[in-house]
Amino acid sequence: MHAPWITLIGGATASGKSAYALRLAEESGGEIVNADSMQVYADLRVLTARPNPDEQRRATHHLYGVADAGDAWSVGRWLRETLPLIESIGRRGRPVLVVGGTGLYFHALTRGLAPVPVAPEATREAAGAAFDRLGEPAFREALARRDPEAATRIAPGDRQRLVRAWAVVESTGRALSDWRAETRSPLPRGAWRSVVIEPPRAAIYARCDARAAAMVEAGALEEVRGLVARGLSADTPLMKAVGVRPLAACLVGDLTLDQALEAIRQETRRYAKRQLTWFRNQAPDWPRLDPFTGDSSVMPH
Repeated sequence: MHAPWITLIGGATASGKSAYALRLAEESGGEIVNADSMQVYADLRVLTARPNPDEQRRATHHLYGVADAGDAWSVGRWLRETLPLIESIGRRGRPVLVVGGTGLYFHALTRGLAPVPVAPEATREAAGAAFDRLGEPAFREALARRDPEAATRIAPGDRQRLVRAWAVVESTGRALSDWRAETRSPLPRGAWRSVVIEPPRAAIYARCDARAAAMVEAGALEEVRGLVARGLSADTPLMKAVGVRPLAACLVGDLTLDQALEAIRQETRRYAKRQLTWFRNQAPDWPRLDPFTGDSSVMPH
């Protein structure tokens, strides 16, 4: 890697990681690369808390709002776009700041991504039909007989990944977990450093609660109106973004605005909790930093 230094900045939603990255970019002349799976999409700038135009003028940002909602980005797609960016920024002699809350993106960047073949479309469709016919509990039980690791690891309700795991073993004869064992890190050891932005959980939850109303005031309801009008499948990743379903229900009169806001607060807190758990379990050795007090185990240097 040609980058003079690469810093990975992870953390939960509303933790202050984007503001921290922006401040670091302004101080160092660095460029920011997005590692948030929802912020790659153009349709929901407000609801996904994507950097606003002023923030994007203050430092160079990459991979924000570059994808259409109908174009489902995978971890592999993100990694293929990100690695050349890191090389390009490094060749210009600029620091690289990779910031976001999508743990799988950081996992792929630092530990590698399995070279899993793409299952034929007919196999994927058959796997999806089996899921719909059997229901998730029975489908997961059947998957466990063929790929126990995937059946255990994939979160409840994640139809997309369950179906993919089934399609992979059906088409290749090998479990997805076996393919994942054949991975290499794209970033050489010593080429990067890391930090998790982690204020106290109560502070994150308070910021989650305050953010909901601010997003609606800034136009989130109209963003969702435009997204729903496109008639995209419910399985489309952006349709699962935090806040979409409550605001969509509000638009058709199934929820009042106050009810939708409370649902968004609850969804956001649950999402933040999952992110905190991921970084605690998957990146326990990354230094922690409270951006509001400056308290840290190890500051980036």
